[in-house]
Amino acid sequence: MLSTMQDVPLTVTRILVHGTVVHGRSQVTTWTGDGEPQRRTFREVGLRAVQLANALRDELGVAEGDRIGTLMWNNAEHLEAYLAIPSMGSVLHTLNLRLPADQLVWIVNHAADRVVLVNGTLLPLLAPLLPQLEPLEHIVVVGPGDRGLLDGCRPAVHDYEELIAGRPETYPWPELDERSAAAMCYTSGTTGDPKGVVYSHRSVYLHSMQVNSAESMGLTDHDTTLPVVPMFHVNSWGLPHAAFMSGVNLLMPDRFLQPAPLAEMIESERPTHAAAVPTIWQGLLAELTAKPRDVSSLKRVTIGGSACPPALMKAFDEQLGVQLCHAWGMTETSPLGTVALPPAGVDGEEEWAYRITQGRFPASVEARLIGPDGSVMPWDNESAGELEVRGPWIAGAYYGGAGAEPIRPEDKFSPDGWLRTGDVGVISPDGYLTLTDRAKDVIKSGGEWISSVALENELMAHPDVVEAAVVAVPDERWGERPLATVVLAEGSAAGYAELREFLAGRVAKWQVPERWAIISAVPKTSVGKFDKKVLRRSYADGELDVTQL
Repeated sequence: MLSTMQDVPLTVTRILVHGTVVHGRSQVTTWTGDGEPQRRTFREVGLRAVQLANALRDELGVAEGDRIGTLMWNNAEHLEAYLAIPSMGSVLHTLNLRLPADQLVWIVNHAADRVVLVNGTLLPLLAPLLPQLEPLEHIVVVGPGDRGLLDGCRPAVHDYEELIAGRPETYPWPELDERSAAAMCYTSGTTGDPKGVVYSHRSVYLHSMQVNSAESMGLTDHDTTLPVVPMFHVNSWGLPHAAFMSGVNLLMPDRFLQPAPLAEMIESERPTHAAAVPTIWQGLLAELTAKPRDVSSLKRVTIGGSACPPALMKAFDEQLGVQLCHAWGMTETSPLGTVALPPAGVDGEEEWAYRITQGRFPASVEARLIGPDGSVMPWDNESAGELEVRGPWIAGAYYGGAGAEPIRPEDKFSPDGWLRTGDVGVISPDGYLTLTDRAKDVIKSGGEWISSVALENELMAHPDVVEAAVVAVPDERWGERPLATVVLAEGSAAGYAELREFLAGRVAKWQVPERWAIISAVPKTSVGKFDKKVLRRSYADGELDVTQL
């Protein structure tokens, strides 16, 4: 028996049209650093997106299925590209400007980007790569920058505002298959070449609905969100499309991602919500401690990318009245996988037990834990295993390149199609995920596992520790032991013995590291996560000044 419901495709086009008309009064505010921020209504953004689509088709010859790269900060023009490119049937390809140059070249060539939209301030990054970007035919420059850097380059160069000026404000949007490609992102390529994840219109639409749900970020047109998480990183955690769907006002930070301008824009523009990785909020807390600002409008921050130290969460609660809310996801999960909102009827310490988890799975994300022997582990909050997930916005393969078959590596996908996340953790009976480590970062000491994340969190609770990263190093007796690298606060006199004693009161004594090193900063990946492979390599090469107690 079939249903009597209409079969209407779920597409980005519907988000564009809906936001432009129904939420036309909502605003996109882009921070400029000096002077008045740039302000546009959703109606203005939507109409400019239509003009962009006309320009790409008529002037640059962009067709359905073509990949259009964006090398841009979080701003209104990037949002226009987010809406226009998928709606015309082309594929939005956000380029991570923090990747090494060789990876950027590989990604553009593998995706076969015909056009790149680039902020003028990023031309010094793009220009040296142009001779190696074989498929690139057009460069569209957005905003001020040194266009002289593009003199004599092979691709044709266009100015964004000149390109869209006078274009029609209507477009014959194609009726797209909701399973066709809308956008793509590449993983950071920590092992091997970066891998392309291609999102469908259907997955973007459903993911946007989940972002807007009450059990997730739950924002409405009464809210203003500050997405500090870059639009080139997993589509800014889905916030741009979700916000345009529900009328959430957007405060775009552009390139001003340092603590001082973030504090200034929060005080000035009064957002109610923000999203970024933990390192951003660590920097902001230090800035506000040194130079207080009025950030009372900010009620909740969605925090992901890596585990947030509980000490940082409590500091925001107690000092600023801002709730940091854990979320978990990855490029392959669009990225929303879990959000750590406590269930009804809990408070006090019981509430904290939920808040420090990675969060609860929504209905559209199925999860299972696979133990070392390949068996499915129970959801008892004790049995650990590698997390596998599946669902309508979870990747089932990687992009194989133009004309190539999708790639499904065995270490990334199970035989029955589940995504192997590489995260190790436990799940409570009511569906809350607690990650104890990455599978590659777990410390295997004498046949027992030690969570590097747990040691880091406890170390960062020490008042003199700014950051801490723990990695496994070889040990003749135990196979592996933890090496603790710490960044101390300026002027701190804390020594290794004090830190070791502090840690011994918070974890099992056999887990306390014997090897310690003070470093100036923890190395980070392109998306702000601790880059532990750099620390492991530095240790192996003898570059760290290690003290063994």
